[in-house]
Amino acid sequence: MAVYTSVSRAELDKLLADYDLGTCVDLKGIDGGIENTNYFVTLENEQRRSEYVLTLFEEFSYDEMPFFVELGKWLAERDVPVPYAIEDRNGIGLKLLCGRPAFLQPRFNGSHVAQQELTAEHCASIGRALAHLHLAGQDFYLTRQAHRGVFWWRRESESIAPRLSAEDAELLQQEVRLFDELRQNAEQLPMGITHGDLFHDNALFVGTEVEAILDIYNAATAYWLYDLAIVANDWCVNPDGSIDTTRERALLDAYANVRPFNDAEHAAWPQLCRTAAMRFWLSRLIPWLGISQASRQSDAEMKLKDPDELKRILLARIAQPASLG
Repeated sequence: MAVYTSVSRAELDKLLADYDLGTCVDLKGIDGGIENTNYFVTLENEQRRSEYVLTLFEEFSYDEMPFFVELGKWLAERDVPVPYAIEDRNGIGLKLLCGRPAFLQPRFNGSHVAQQELTAEHCASIGRALAHLHLAGQDFYLTRQAHRGVFWWRRESESIAPRLSAEDAELLQQEVRLFDELRQNAEQLPMGITHGDLFHDNALFVGTEVEAILDIYNAATAYWLYDLAIVANDWCVNPDGSIDTTRERALLDAYANVRPFNDAEHAAWPQLCRTAAMRFWLSRLIPWLGISQASRQSDAEMKLKDPDELKRILLARIAQPASLG
């Protein structure tokens, strides 16, 4: 979460006029994150205060947003603890604020857990939660291609190659080729709604149990196992990029207890762990090298994350192939 677009109290009050939620008594920008602008909003209604989160979307047009509005509502109705757009008195959840698509969401009460403090119990809890999310979304009536999926990384890996060392360029393009080969024989890999960005800072906990899964705005129709690989590469990693096998085992066993893996997934898991690392290495490299992103609607400086973190994970996944057990 971050603040790229400033929202005044007057602008917020105009939006709130469509709701019956109360009047604003506090508006506070949320620091951190990368893609969107977020605020904590405190409203008072008949002397009772309630907490919300206001999100303005920096990378999506208004016309792209209905998928996420419908998905949040669908998952929440199936007891998956995700943010969703609160509808106004006319049943409309998607708004336009400061020239950005926006909506108001409930605020969850849990806390973030730092990466170095994640335990096997945290990993088991997120494994169960992700499996429930996948199953809850399997009949969702809309589909979406990931905006940073296979076609994006094919194009961007070629474009960025001249700005990398020969070794890094070949590593990146090798992983793109290997995923293309996997896709040619992937008929048995289960697909459906995926979160697409379930890093540890996109979850809130009460104790060691997941309270909420945040930021569903990379959700797409993709391989469920790829979604799990994104989680494994972040939640189960050591500082040197190697994988903590105890945490990963807890993650995989908990997920499989809700949704068991098939034989095709056992075969694909090593490569999908590498692909997940490659995708986020690439997406961090682009802004790190100062390459502008045409999809961003804000001129504010983007917060950067170190791409070498994901490169180390990729190299570790190559040196020590992953296994579902």
